[in-house]
Amino acid sequence: MTITVDKIAEQLGGVVNGDGKIIIKGASRLENAEKGHITFLSNDKYLNKAKNTNASAILVSKEWQDIDFDVPTIAVDNIYASLADMLNIFGEAVQSEYHISEFASVSKSAILHENISVGAFSVVSKGSQIGEGSQLLSHIYVGENVRIGKNCLIYPGVKIYNDCLVGDNCIIHANAIIGSDGFGFAPLKNGTFKKIPQIGNVVIGDNVEIGANTVVDRATMGSTVIRDGVKLDNLIQIAHNVEIGKDTVMAAQAGIAGSTKVGANCQIGGQTAIVGHISIADKTLIQGQSGMTKSVKKEGTKWYGTPAIEYNNYLKSFAIYKNLPDLESRIRALEKMLADLKDSSQ
Repeated sequence: MTITVDKIAEQLGGVVNGDGKIIIKGASRLENAEKGHITFLSNDKYLNKAKNTNASAILVSKEWQDIDFDVPTIAVDNIYASLADMLNIFGEAVQSEYHISEFASVSKSAILHENISVGAFSVVSKGSQIGEGSQLLSHIYVGENVRIGKNCLIYPGVKIYNDCLVGDNCIIHANAIIGSDGFGFAPLKNGTFKKIPQIGNVVIGDNVEIGANTVVDRATMGSTVIRDGVKLDNLIQIAHNVEIGKDTVMAAQAGIAGSTKVGANCQIGGQTAIVGHISIADKTLIQGQSGMTKSVKKEGTKWYGTPAIEYNNYLKSFAIYKNLPDLESRIRALEKMLADLKDSSQ
């Protein structure tokens, strides 16, 4: 597709500085941009790259709208939100039209809106429902009595087990598993383990995105709940009966053990581990590779380390920790001096 700089600015609510009639045919990063492309500048350390880019236009924050880049700019209030909107302009729909593949297996008792897609070798089991505008690509398994809302996009290899619920406008990336058994086993006297049936489900709210190879376990009883607006990265483990609050984001390789409740608007870094049966307050920030071992009751606090402590205390502690070898040497030297003084006084 092609579009003018003026038209892009109109859709983004931005202000054009320069020739708005220039034709744009695609979007690229600063270093890869070519003539006819629009790029973006989000960090002042890339100003020089922006001034030397081959792009025909640049999306910038309003704080840089008066800088001369030799090409037209579109100045916006929120660079990342506007970048998302700009990329949507050039992005292509996964499916150009709705259809059910002749190689798909769809139960006669499933309820499918007429405007949906089901790709080749996908299975939709009995009693399941799929809402208007949803697209299921190839090799997807939808179990019995699953409900998928409107305008969802389910990528290849996703498995959604029986009785799980997915809201509207959700995206589930390749090979994610929704509703696998929670890790429930009762230890027996003879040293073996007896499986505890996991008879609950998973309930996913609206506008949720779940990354590739992420697993959300079904509840033992009741529901594992992922509330509206949650964004889960790739390779995340959500255990049985966990609840994640609205608009919380989690980076890759993080894991939450069973029955823990995470509040709304939290940010959880990659490789974070959260133990079971605790609560994390709203707006909590957890640095990557941290280990949360106790509940967080105060909103808006920051945590770091394993076991995690308050963020600033961790930084102070680490400043001491990294100097421990030198401190040990100094202490040993002082001990030797004291011993020599003691010997000389006798």
